[in-house]
Amino acid sequence: MPSASPSKFDYDPNTKVLSVWFVASGKHYEFLEVPPEACDAFQSAFAKGGYFNSRIRNHYAFRLAE
Repeated sequence: MPSASPSKFDYDPNTKVLSVWFVASGKHYEFLEVPPEACDAFQSAFAKGGYFNSRIRNHYAFRLAE
């Protein structure tokens, strides 16, 4: 998992998958079973990287997307 500098993200409430793209690596990861409240808080966070590191990274299963 790269250091957290998200460049963009997308959320599918039907599957509860949070897709995050990272600035440094350009890689795209999918975080599974992320509740809508967590995604809303991520979207509202002033410091997206800080929120990601403390509330999403290492809290949800993830996979590297193609």
